[in-house]
Amino acid sequence: MTRIALDAMGGDRAPQETVKGAVDAAAGGVEVVLVGDEARLRPLLRESGADLPVVHAPEQIGMGEDVSRAIRDKKRASISVAARLVAEGEADGLVSAGSTGATVAAGAILVGRAPGVSRPALAAVFPLGHPTVVLDIGANLEVRPEHLVQFGVMGSVLAQVYLGVEDPAVGLLNVGEEEGKGRPLEKESFALLAAAPLRFAGNVEGRDLGRGAADVFVTDGFSGNVLLKGVEGTVSAMSRLVLAALSEDDPALQAALPVVLPRLAVLRESLDPDTHGGAHLLGTRGTVVVAHGSASRVAVANALRLASAGAERGLVARVAEGLARV
Repeated sequence: MTRIALDAMGGDRAPQETVKGAVDAAAGGVEVVLVGDEARLRPLLRESGADLPVVHAPEQIGMGEDVSRAIRDKKRASISVAARLVAEGEADGLVSAGSTGATVAAGAILVGRAPGVSRPALAAVFPLGHPTVVLDIGANLEVRPEHLVQFGVMGSVLAQVYLGVEDPAVGLLNVGEEEGKGRPLEKESFALLAAAPLRFAGNVEGRDLGRGAADVFVTDGFSGNVLLKGVEGTVSAMSRLVLAALSEDDPALQAALPVVLPRLAVLRESLDPDTHGGAHLLGTRGTVVVAHGSASRVAVANALRLASAGAERGLVARVAEGLARV
């Protein structure tokens, strides 16, 4: 069984929701060790009736702090202690809903980068229609073409591990499908991706998400995060519009409610960030999952399950093997 270190102090709703999520995940078979202020965590564990191991870490890294400096200076911060547990082999992975920048820095610096990786990337699976891996979704706002080739390799491995796609197609997110489109970054990346040992599908656009144009979309963290938030916002808005339309005093619409509402609920749940728990930080020497800052107990439990599954399936080793071929 894999052991996952949870930054119990990370997130807007920590430590109450993180402890509850840890208890839920542990009840489902995930081995969890809580990392944080023991004086605050022990009472919450007693309230839940659970007895999970706790590693004391009295400091925290706030959302507005300089993460590189904080990682260096706050050696007893919960995210730093959790990352060192992974680096030292005391845990197989870590989960945090705290500062994304701090988690990415802890993963890259303390857990360590995989051989040859200069920029670990955040990867998420979009379940719309044809499930698609998208990376980077926020770890690196600026990248170079060679980074996008590595993202393509790492995203392909994630698609193999979680989506069961044997030979994933990789697309380059761009403003048009034709070769020669985009900024210098996309133009240079196109040539490198076409020459890489990948099944390169060429340029793809945001509207291609979920349509099967590619199994993996690669882009910089700025564009990827805009795409992520845009999809989440669009789905939320569409749900509200549909519900508003169905609330009209029309007998035909009222008759459709028993059929439409359950299907709409399933769609919303499939796209709810809490359902997926978080995003893998690929390119590190250990399994790292970044959860939403507003993560609920459901999101924390699912993030722990995601990290456990990645560790059990050998995601880190398979990513390293893929990168070694580039």
